[in-house]
Amino acid sequence: MMKVKHYVDVPGCPVEVTLDLIDGRWKGVVLFHLLDAGCLRFNALHRRLPGITQRLLTKQLRELEEAGLVSRTVYAEVPPRVEYRVTEEGESLRSIFDALARWGEMRLARHRAAKPKPAGC
Repeated sequence: MMKVKHYVDVPGCPVEVTLDLIDGRWKGVVLFHLLDAGCLRFNALHRRLPGITQRLLTKQLRELEEAGLVSRTVYAEVPPRVEYRVTEEGESLRSIFDALARWGEMRLARHRAAKPKPAGC
């Protein structure tokens, strides 16, 4: 379980607060996909994240939910249906993730352009 943090009167950089909420390899990627899709069921989200275990995805979703960035809705059906979506607070991160995606695309393009071409015949 994630320890609830209080940032009132905490010295330091405001960037630290943001990065603390989306730290690690997966939380940012989870938020990116939820912002992109709007709403995803657990398995649909898991399919978008090759390399993450179900256990770790569950943990990351719980921490994002505790932080107030993601909401979880359980429908009383058989089998149970659970959907995840970004909260209003999570939605306020959209511009940050849009900027991260643009920067990542430009970096990939720069690296592809700088990659040496194999010698041809």
